[in-house]
Amino acid sequence: MSIKKVNLVDAFSTFSDHWNPRIAGDINDSQVKLAKFKGKFDWHHHKHEDELFLVMSGVMRMGLRDGDIDVHPGEFIIVPKGVEHRPEALSDECHVMMLEPNTTLNTGNVVTEKTVTDLQRIG
Repeated sequence: MSIKKVNLVDAFSTFSDHWNPRIAGDINDSQVKLAKFKGKFDWHHHKHEDELFLVMSGVMRMGLRDGDIDVHPGEFIIVPKGVEHRPEALSDECHVMMLEPNTTLNTGNVVTEKTVTDLQRIG
């Protein structure tokens, strides 16, 4: 087993598309994923998975049915399983690191043109 270091600035520079998460690492039954957000995503929830969103750059608004939460660089939010949510980049583009179970589908309980079933790995 090899141990590798990940430079997040370098990792984010390897792709330019939006709402297409990349796997940056594995930890137990979870994955560290990186994605660039632009505009609004779709409302969805995850029946079995909690999700952590750590904002690296830009500003993300997590839309929630009972009130939105703005998340700035260096801040994170955990969305519990079953909670309907809609991520949104408030800035032109937002770079986000996510920690979630490896079973997590990016669009949760819905399938749209933004659904990604075969995630690419960085590095």
